[in-house]
Amino acid sequence: MSTNIPDGFRPFKFTTGFIEAIGPLYGKWDGQKLLMGFRCEMRHCNPGGVAHGGMLATFADMFIPIAARVQAKADVGFAPTVNLTLDYIAPARVGSWVEGTGEFLRSGKTLFFAQGTATADGVLCLRASGIFKVTEPMGHVADPAVMFGDA
Repeated sequence: MSTNIPDGFRPFKFTTGFIEAIGPLYGKWDGQKLLMGFRCEMRHCNPGGVAHGGMLATFADMFIPIAARVQAKADVGFAPTVNLTLDYIAPARVGSWVEGTGEFLRSGKTLFFAQGTATADGVLCLRASGIFKVTEPMGHVADPAVMFGDA
Protein backbone atom coordinates (compact mmCIF):
# COMPACT_ATOMS: atom_id res chain seq x y z
CA MET A 1 0.00 0.00 0.00
CA SER A 2 1.30 3.44 -0.93
CA THR A 3 1.95 5.86 1.88
CA ASN A 4 3.07 8.65 -0.44
CA ILE A 5 1.31 11.98 -0.08
CA PRO A 6 0.92 14.00 -3.31
CA ASP A 7 3.20 16.99 -3.84
CA GLY A 8 2.18 20.19 -2.11
CA PHE A 9 -0.07 18.58 0.52
CA ARG A 10 0.78 19.30 4.15
CA PRO A 11 -0.68 17.91 7.38
CA PHE A 12 -3.76 19.69 8.69
CA LYS A 13 -2.80 21.35 11.99
CA PHE A 14 -6.16 20.73 13.72
CA THR A 15 -5.56 17.27 15.17
CA THR A 16 -7.49 17.03 18.43
CA GLY A 17 -10.30 14.68 19.39
CA PHE A 18 -11.92 12.56 16.71
CA ILE A 19 -9.81 14.05 13.90
CA GLU A 20 -6.70 12.74 15.68
CA ALA A 21 -8.19 9.24 15.60
CA ILE A 22 -8.95 9.24 11.86
CA GLY A 23 -6.07 11.39 10.59
CA PRO A 24 -3.81 12.59 9.48
CA LEU A 25 -5.69 14.76 7.00
CA TYR A 26 -3.72 16.85 4.52
CA GLY A 27 -4.41 20.09 2.70
CA LYS A 28 -3.19 22.11 -0.22
CA TRP A 29 -4.14 25.56 -1.50
CA ASP A 30 -3.88 25.62 -5.30
CA GLY A 31 -4.44 29.38 -5.56
CA GLN A 32 -8.19 29.06 -6.10
CA LYS A 33 -9.36 25.97 -4.24
CA LEU A 34 -8.54 24.32 -0.98
CA LEU A 35 -7.93 20.60 -1.48
CA MET A 36 -7.98 18.14 1.40
CA GLY A 37 -7.02 14.50 1.35
CA PHE A 38 -6.06 11.34 3.18
CA ARG A 39 -4.47 8.02 2.30
CA CYS A 40 -7.12 5.31 2.82
CA GLU A 41 -5.79 2.78 5.34
CA MET A 42 -7.39 -0.46 6.59
CA ARG A 43 -8.47 1.36 9.75
CA HIS A 44 -10.67 3.58 7.53
CA CYS A 45 -12.27 0.60 5.77
CA ASN A 46 -15.25 -1.67 6.11
CA PRO A 47 -14.82 -5.48 5.85
CA GLY A 48 -14.92 -5.16 2.04
CA GLY A 49 -11.61 -3.27 2.02
CA VAL A 50 -13.09 0.05 0.94
CA ALA A 51 -13.46 3.28 2.90
CA HIS A 52 -16.33 3.03 5.37
CA GLY A 53 -19.22 5.37 4.61
CA GLY A 54 -18.75 6.90 8.05
CA MET A 55 -15.15 7.78 7.23
CA LEU A 56 -16.17 9.42 3.96
CA ALA A 57 -18.97 11.28 5.75
CA THR A 58 -16.53 12.55 8.38
CA PHE A 59 -14.12 13.59 5.65
CA ALA A 60 -16.91 15.48 3.81
CA ASP A 61 -17.95 17.09 7.10
CA MET A 62 -14.41 18.47 7.33
CA PHE A 63 -13.45 19.42 3.78
CA ILE A 64 -16.71 21.03 2.64
CA PRO A 65 -17.11 23.74 5.31
CA ILE A 66 -13.38 24.39 5.60
CA ALA A 67 -12.90 24.78 1.84
CA ALA A 68 -16.06 26.88 1.57
CA ARG A 69 -14.89 29.25 4.33
CA VAL A 70 -11.46 29.66 2.77
CA GLN A 71 -12.72 30.18 -0.78
CA ALA A 72 -15.45 32.62 0.31
CA LYS A 73 -12.96 34.47 2.53
CA ALA A 74 -15.67 34.46 5.19
CA ASP A 75 -15.43 34.47 8.97
CA VAL A 76 -18.47 32.36 9.82
CA GLY A 77 -17.12 31.12 13.15
CA PHE A 78 -16.79 27.45 14.02
CA ALA A 79 -19.61 26.40 11.61
CA PRO A 80 -21.22 23.30 13.15
CA THR A 81 -23.03 21.04 10.71
CA VAL A 82 -26.82 21.36 10.53
CA ASN A 83 -27.33 18.96 7.62
CA LEU A 84 -25.03 16.82 5.50
CA THR A 85 -26.31 14.90 2.49
CA LEU A 86 -24.08 12.34 0.78
CA ASP A 87 -24.13 10.32 -2.43
CA TYR A 88 -21.66 7.44 -2.44
CA ILE A 89 -20.74 7.03 -6.11
CA ALA A 90 -17.78 4.62 -6.21
CA PRO A 91 -15.57 2.82 -3.69
CA ALA A 92 -12.42 4.30 -2.24
CA ARG A 93 -10.21 1.24 -1.95
CA VAL A 94 -7.60 0.70 0.71
CA GLY A 95 -4.38 2.43 -0.38
CA SER A 96 -6.13 5.03 -2.52
CA TRP A 97 -5.54 8.76 -2.18
CA VAL A 98 -8.90 10.32 -1.31
CA GLU A 99 -9.11 14.01 -2.17
CA GLY A 100 -11.98 16.44 -1.71
CA THR A 101 -12.83 20.05 -2.29
CA GLY A 102 -15.81 22.18 -1.40
CA GLU A 103 -17.63 25.15 -2.84
CA PHE A 104 -19.36 27.96 -0.97
CA LEU A 105 -22.88 28.44 -2.38
CA ARG A 106 -24.52 31.15 -0.30
CA SER A 107 -24.90 32.51 3.18
CA GLY A 108 -27.63 34.04 5.29
CA LYS A 109 -27.44 35.51 8.79
CA THR A 110 -27.52 32.16 10.58
CA LEU A 111 -26.67 29.48 7.98
CA PHE A 112 -24.40 28.93 5.01
CA PHE A 113 -24.69 26.40 2.23
CA ALA A 114 -21.87 24.51 0.55
CA GLN A 115 -21.23 21.45 -1.59
CA GLY A 116 -18.30 19.32 -2.61
CA THR A 117 -16.93 16.20 -4.22
CA ALA A 118 -14.24 13.68 -3.41
CA THR A 119 -12.23 11.37 -5.62
CA ALA A 120 -10.31 8.17 -4.91
CA ASP A 121 -7.19 8.00 -7.07
CA GLY A 122 -8.86 10.52 -9.39
CA VAL A 123 -12.20 8.69 -9.72
CA LEU A 124 -15.30 10.44 -8.35
CA CYS A 125 -16.36 8.56 -5.22
CA LEU A 126 -18.52 11.02 -3.25
CA ARG A 127 -20.79 13.98 -3.83
CA ALA A 128 -22.07 15.92 -0.82
CA SER A 129 -23.91 19.06 0.20
CA GLY A 130 -24.25 20.66 3.57
CA ILE A 131 -25.84 23.35 5.65
CA PHE A 132 -23.65 24.85 8.36
CA LYS A 133 -24.42 27.21 11.25
CA VAL A 134 -22.89 30.67 11.24
CA THR A 135 -21.58 31.26 14.77
CA GLU A 136 -19.65 33.95 16.59
CA PRO A 137 -16.86 35.23 14.28
CA MET A 138 -13.37 34.09 15.19
CA GLY A 139 -11.91 37.46 14.24
CA HIS A 140 -10.08 36.19 11.17
CA VAL A 141 -10.71 34.58 7.81
CA ALA A 142 -9.57 30.96 7.50
CA ASP A 143 -6.05 30.95 6.07
CA PRO A 144 -4.78 27.77 4.37
CA ALA A 145 -1.18 28.75 5.08
CA VAL A 146 -1.93 28.65 8.81
CA MET A 147 -4.09 25.49 8.67
CA PHE A 148 -1.53 23.46 6.75
CA GLY A 149 1.77 24.63 8.13
CA ASP A 150 2.99 27.21 5.61
CA ALA A 151 2.88 30.10 8.10
